Amino acid sequence: MTARGGWDGASVRARVAAMAAQDPGLERFGAASHGYRLPAPLTEREVHSFERAYGVTLPVSYRGFLTEVADGGAGPCHGLFRLTELPAEDEAAFDLREEGRTPGFLATPFPYVQGHPGPGRAGHADYSVRGTLVLAEAGCGEFHRLVVTGRSAGQVWSDDPGWGGLTPGPDFRQWYTEWLHGAS
Repeated sequence: MTARGGWDGASVRARVAAMAAQDPGLERFGAASHGYRLPAPLTEREVHSFERAYGVTLPVSYRGFLTEVADGGAGPCHGLFRLTELPAEDEAAFDLREEGRTPGFLATPFPYVQGHPGPGRAGHADYSVRGTLVLAEAGCGEFHRLVVTGRSAGQVWSDDPGWGGLTPGPDFRQWYTEWLHGAS
């Protein structure tokens, strides 16, 4: 473990390599998308530049992952998006990731601490994902979002506006390590 973010990058990379060796056909959900690849970590300067540009301080466990393990790559669902790169314009996540780059979006506190039924439900037009960063695509219109600001900061929430709405989840470290050890 390291002092800053508490991640042992070498151990995480070794575990991901072992997962890849056990799944050469990329059969595990999402593996065909992320290919068990982990890009190089970001520097403190790169993360600080992102934080300054968007007026936020990233949650400690996610920030540590970015600087000690990788800038996205292998992970839950179809893998983690990179922090500063947008997906291709034809990918489902492009608009969501671009929305997260609008002024004030990430700095606005996420309003929920309990789940929210979604915009399609009667009386629930206040569906807001401001204050969150899209981390991963689960498929069929569902995404996982890291709450960056607000009382739920640090948690990864499921965002499925068509079916389940917003559902709270564990903090980033638990979310990622559960995937890493086969629980998700």
